[in-house]
Amino acid sequence: MLDSAPNIYLRIENLWKNFGNFTALREISLEVVEGEFLCFLGPSGCGKTTLLRAIAGLDLQSAGKVEQAGRDVSNLPPSERDFGIVFQSYALFPNLTIEKNIAYGLENAKRSKAEIKSRVAELLALVGLPEQGKKYPAQLSGGQQQRIALARAIATNPGLLLLDEPLSALDAKVRIFLRHEVKELQRKLGITTVMVTHDQEEALSMADRIVVMNHGTIEQVGTPLEIYRDPESLFVADFIGAMNQMPAMAEGNRVRIGNTELRIENNGLSGKVTATIRPEDVLPVAGPGENTLPVGIKSMEFLGSFYRADLTNPDMGDVVISADFSINAARRLGLETGADLHVELPAARLKTFPGAN
Repeated sequence: MLDSAPNIYLRIENLWKNFGNFTALREISLEVVEGEFLCFLGPSGCGKTTLLRAIAGLDLQSAGKVEQAGRDVSNLPPSERDFGIVFQSYALFPNLTIEKNIAYGLENAKRSKAEIKSRVAELLALVGLPEQGKKYPAQLSGGQQQRIALARAIATNPGLLLLDEPLSALDAKVRIFLRHEVKELQRKLGITTVMVTHDQEEALSMADRIVVMNHGTIEQVGTPLEIYRDPESLFVADFIGAMNQMPAMAEGNRVRIGNTELRIENNGLSGKVTATIRPEDVLPVAGPGENTLPVGIKSMEFLGSFYRADLTNPDMGDVVISADFSINAARRLGLETGADLHVELPAARLKTFPGAN
């Protein structure tokens, strides 16, 4: 839980970045709390890596201000900024041993040989590779190389750690393991961290807060739970997780989908809207009641720990609702393609966004 009066470590004010006539970043303003793990999340081309590079000074912004630890670094070169960075490609020096790779920044900082040796040994132990110092990068697995890249990035004790899709080149099992390791290491060190990713699961599992970006702007900033459960735009609702989207008419606390009218909480819209609900929020029920409707199972897809079913109701026209049912629920209720049942669309989980989809 973040402090109620947090210390702002990184502040970005009205930042723009243009490449010729193309605007890559538009009016970006953001505050990052000291010790926070923040993720920039969005589709390819949304501007998240451009923003990370502007923070690092690798691509200076066209306008706006970057402040780190109370210091204006907007126009400083990377060498005069206090950060470590890890890239997707690891960027280890292939002709240097692991020890030499980690020591590189320390040697440039003119640390003593004894201090460098001690620090390298400490970092190798920290990333769980104490016996690998004499090897070369090519002799390590991808996951091990990424750990070494992380050790090199934090060797000089920077105030800020920047991660540019650091796990995306790894296979799925290694990626899942390392995201836990990276998060634990970040917590242990207490280092302010900004990570770029297009992987929503990665962001949801690692971040204290997520910055969802689209077309060079910020769509929403919030905790993983806020982003997932309370999206502020249809883009965020659609991009994060699975989401049913249904053309509807809204008025007051009622929404009509086809000929079916449902109650909805916290609706401030009227007229044509897109009504949304997540598949896991569609609940099988015993029979008719508030916000319930009879449906037929058009198809069922087995996804390991649950089934995803496509549901139809004649009164809702061509709308198909996806619902997630646990294996136990599917077995207990006898759910299969062609079966009929009642489901509830809870009023608290229905959300509306402007315009019919």
